[in-house]
Amino acid sequence: MADYVSIEEARAASGLRLVLTQGVPGPWGEAAKAIFHVKGIPYLRVPQDGGGDNAELVAWTGHANAPTAVWNNEAPLAGRNEILLLAERIAPDPPLLPADPFDRATVLGISHEIGGEDGFGWCRRHQLLAPMFAMPDPPEVLAKTRDNLGQRYAYSEAAVVRASVRCVDILNGLSARLHRQRDAGSDYFVGDGLTAADLYWATFCAIAAPLPQDVCSMSPFMRAGYTLTEGPVFDAIDPILLEHRDRIYDRHLELPLDF
Repeated sequence: MADYVSIEEARAASGLRLVLTQGVPGPWGEAAKAIFHVKGIPYLRVPQDGGGDNAELVAWTGHANAPTAVWNNEAPLAGRNEILLLAERIAPDPPLLPADPFDRATVLGISHEIGGEDGFGWCRRHQLLAPMFAMPDPPEVLAKTRDNLGQRYAYSEAAVVRASVRCVDILNGLSARLHRQRDAGSDYFVGDGLTAADLYWATFCAIAAPLPQDVCSMSPFMRAGYTLTEGPVFDAIDPILLEHRDRIYDRHLELPLDF
């Protein structure tokens, strides 16, 4: 289990504080951790209760969600791009965004399709919420979490229907890109080296095909929810996507995951 500091301790500290959902390998949090790991930027972990009110956290950062990054006395940042750009500013080397503006735009575009609003992670979250909303009489804690997340991320039955189509389209686009890159002699989404797009896919792949239990220890309930075993989204997971995930973890990240 990773070491966390209290919100009170985090507020009094300097340097980088990173708010994460404690005990959960959430893809947005894992992506932020991956970025700071590659950059060699140390941080203090601050706990967030997924789907909870997080009143003390809101009082400090203005945000109830994770990840949220706080650098020294600067304003807290909860946006995915904001966190990436903060890391680029703190430690420019190694860069995770290319210098060429069009390559940079490509990395940011692929990253958005994976982790941005209406992207793969966003749509998979709708799918993960669907069984909770289908439960006739869920436990009070689960109902509160479900309702908070549903309101925060605009859950609806129509969104769930659309989510499947979007996930398939995105996965098809990602796998086609990796095949073109492989044919050109590259193991990465853009250019010949690691970028943020590679880290986002490696970490967001978890909500369709999690890493094995021995390197990503999850509860049976969470693993069952994250893991796809059938359906159109499952069918769209080209083996090259899993090969890419494994290669990025092997070359650039740390296992086992610690959350």
